[in-house]
Amino acid sequence: MAAADQIKSLIKSYAEDDEHRFFATAMQIAASEARQGHTMVAQELKQLIEKAKKDKSVAFLESPKTVSISAPKRELKELIEVFNPRIDLRDMVLAPTVKEALTKLIHEQKNWELLKKHNLSPRRKLLLTGLPGTGKTMTAQAIAGELGLSVYIIRLDGLMSKYLGESIAKLRMIFDAMEDHRAVYLFDEFDSIGSHRDRGQDIGEIKRVLNSFLINIEKDQSNSIIVAATNLPESLDRALFRRFDDVVSYPLPDLQEVSDTIKKATKGYSFSKKPNYAKIAELAVGLNYSDITKACEEAIKEMILSGSMKLDSLEIQKSLSKKAPLKYGQTESQKTH
Repeated sequence: MAAADQIKSLIKSYAEDDEHRFFATAMQIAASEARQGHTMVAQELKQLIEKAKKDKSVAFLESPKTVSISAPKRELKELIEVFNPRIDLRDMVLAPTVKEALTKLIHEQKNWELLKKHNLSPRRKLLLTGLPGTGKTMTAQAIAGELGLSVYIIRLDGLMSKYLGESIAKLRMIFDAMEDHRAVYLFDEFDSIGSHRDRGQDIGEIKRVLNSFLINIEKDQSNSIIVAATNLPESLDRALFRRFDDVVSYPLPDLQEVSDTIKKATKGYSFSKKPNYAKIAELAVGLNYSDITKACEEAIKEMILSGSMKLDSLEIQKSLSKKAPLKYGQTESQKTH
């Protein structure tokens, strides 16, 4: 019989639509039954969990297909990946300056009719800069989740390689789609088309695409939200910056934000011993949000696979220590000093 804490966690995760915790708790129950010798029950539970996961995955993959691009632009399906987000800003840990900028955009978007009455337009064009793993891509999903929109991810690498010679026409079609389908349009790895126009090594096609983007974003009057994200802001043409309503810089998390990220990633799990979040956070300074979250997930998986019902903070520390050498920009000589 499942422990009362596990049943409570199962019900709570279902009520909060926390799919990850729901399946993790279910696996804990299956493992507990196996340890008690109830092998048939444990096997049946595992099969049910695997089937539920598979059904969820299929439903998630199929649901975006209901969001279609109009007939004249059907060929854009090879350039645009469409999906419906399941997160909002509450699911993210953000630096105060970043949170302020995003909250302001969402507030203006939700009150766009009032602004229009005064001949004003809401913020809707963002340029996000920062190191990998700091939350830029996730931000596009959170904005869409807040506004009840889909996310359209533009595959810029495909635009520049597969359609060399046709890139400008394809880009124009993407901006046309913004008029027909209100969504959050994410131009990830934006530096692939946004590099300086005066760089001698750039081929003419890239310069033409950049010029076309500048013209299109200047002319765009749709109700869609445009989000461009880059890890290399210094490589961008300066003319791009003034085309956006806001340029938001994403820093690496500080001690408090690291601690908040760990708490969020382990929410719903009991610890064998009260964790010292401040001590754990010190190990993660210099890591990005993605690495910190993955370290917590590794500790959770270790707990599940070992058949334990409690999370060990030492496992989180161990996972973080393994990722410490991967801190962005750190060299071997720096690690030894």
